[in-house]
Amino acid sequence: MVVVICAIAIFAPIIAPNNPLDVNISQKFQGPSSRYWLGTDNLGRCIASRLIWGTRASILYTSFILIIMMFIGISIGLISGYFGGKIDHIFMSITNVFMGFPSAVLALAITGILGPSIKNLIIAMSSVWWTSYARIIRAMVMETKQKDFVQAAYATGCNHFQVIVKHILKNISSSIIVLATLEVGNIILAIASYSFIGLGAQPPSPEWGVMLNDGKAYIQTQPHLIFYPGICIAATVIAFNLLGEGLNGKFIGGGKYE
Repeated sequence: MVVVICAIAIFAPIIAPNNPLDVNISQKFQGPSSRYWLGTDNLGRCIASRLIWGTRASILYTSFILIIMMFIGISIGLISGYFGGKIDHIFMSITNVFMGFPSAVLALAITGILGPSIKNLIIAMSSVWWTSYARIIRAMVMETKQKDFVQAAYATGCNHFQVIVKHILKNISSSIIVLATLEVGNIILAIASYSFIGLGAQPPSPEWGVMLNDGKAYIQTQPHLIFYPGICIAATVIAFNLLGEGLNGKFIGGGKYE
C-alpha cells in the first residue's frame, strides 16, 4: 500500500487526467466520467487530479518535516547521550522547555506569528516536534555506548566521531527508521488538520486538508467533496502505521516506541 501511495506521489503529473488547478465553472459538481474520474468540485476542478496531486503534496511536505525534525532530534540525542555531563544537562534542559508546552499550541503560535502558509507550517512543526525523539535517541545512545563493541572501538583507537557514526549510530539506525516510519502518519494528519483550519497549505493548492475545507460548505448536498480526501488521509495514515508496526516487529523484536 505504501509503495502504491509513493508511486502515485512520484508519478502524479503522469497519472492525473487533468490539471488540478484548472477552473471550469460550467462543469461544477459533475459526476464521474471518462474525463473527470471522480467528478468535479464547486469550481469545476477535477477531483481525481486534485487527490492525486494532493498525495504528492502530502508526501513531499511530510518528507521535509520528517527530515528536519529527525535531524535535530538525532543530533541532539547523539551528542547529549554520548558526552553526558554538562552537555547533556544543557541539551535536555532546552528539550524540557520545549516539552513543557503542548506541541500543537507551539506550532499554532509560531504559524500565527509567521503567517499562514505551508512553508511556515513546515518551519513551525519542525521546530517543536523533535523533542520526544531527542530523548528517545539519547536513551538509545546511553545504553549502546556501554556495549562491549563500543568499548572495543575505543581500544582500537577510534575517536569520538568514528565511535558515534560507525558504531553507535549504525547500531541504532534500525530503531530510528522505525521511529521515522511511525511518525509519518501523525505528520500527514497534522498537515491536513492545519491546512483545514487555514494555517497550512492555502487555496487553490491541491492538498487534502484544503480540499476538506473547500468541501465543508457543501457537505449536505455534495458529501463526496469531504469523503474522498478524508478517505485518502485515513488510508495513507493507516498504511504508514501498519508499515511502522511491521518494521517495529522485525527490527525491534516486538518492542514499541511511543
